[in-house]
Amino acid sequence: MAVNPQASLVITAFDWVPDFARGFVRDLRPRWACEEIGLAYAERLISAVKRPAEHFRDQPWGQVPVIDDAGIRLFESGAILLHLGERHPDLLPVDPQLRADTLSWLFAAFNSVEPMMFELGTVTLFAAGEPWAELRRPSLMAFIGGRLDRLATALGDREWLTGQFSIADIAMVTVLREAQDTDLLTERPVLAAYLARATARPAFGRALAAQLAAFGDGPTSPTQHGETP
Repeated sequence: MAVNPQASLVITAFDWVPDFARGFVRDLRPRWACEEIGLAYAERLISAVKRPAEHFRDQPWGQVPVIDDAGIRLFESGAILLHLGERHPDLLPVDPQLRADTLSWLFAAFNSVEPMMFELGTVTLFAAGEPWAELRRPSLMAFIGGRLDRLATALGDREWLTGQFSIADIAMVTVLREAQDTDLLTERPVLAAYLARATARPAFGRALAAQLAAFGDGPTSPTQHGETP
C-alpha cells in the first residue's frame, strides 16, 4: 500500500461520498498512478458536504483530486497524471512518438469520451424519471456507442492503448468504468476485455482499496478535521 502519512506527495480526497460514487471519485486516478510506480503518498481528507474555504484556493470548484508534490500543487486529474507520468517512464514513455501517442490518448479520454459519460450519469441517475432525460437517453446511448466503436477499432488486438500501459490507460479505464453497468461495454468485447485487464492489475486494486478505506460511514463536519466551518 502506497499510503504513507510521512510522504512528501499529498493527495487531497473526500472523507465521505454517497454509495453510488464510492470507487469512482477521481482521486482514484493519481492513487492508481502512484501504486503503479511504487510512489508513496499521504492523504489529506476533506469534507465533501461542507468543503473548507482554503480548498477553493487550490481547486476553484472545490473538487478533488488536488496534489501537493513537495510544494508543487496541481488540480485536475489529467494534469496530475501528466505530472506523475513525467516522473516515471513506465507511465509516460520517453520515446518521442510513444510519448505523443500517450498524450493524445490521455486527452482523448477526457475530451472525446468522458463528457458523454458525464451526460449519461446525468440522464440515468441525477435526472432519472425526468421527461427530458427519457427523451435524451436513446440518442445519447447511440452517440456513445459510436464513440466506443471507434475506440474499440483503434485498440484492436493491442493490450493497451499505445502497446505499453501508461497514464492514458489509467484515464481511459476510469472513464469506461462509468459505463460498466450498461450494455455499452458488453456489446463491445474488445473494450470489456480491456477494462477487465486493467482493473485486474494489482495497483488498481490497491488504489481502489485505499480510496474506499478513506470513506467514513457518514458525512463529517469540517471541524472534525481541524477546519473552521
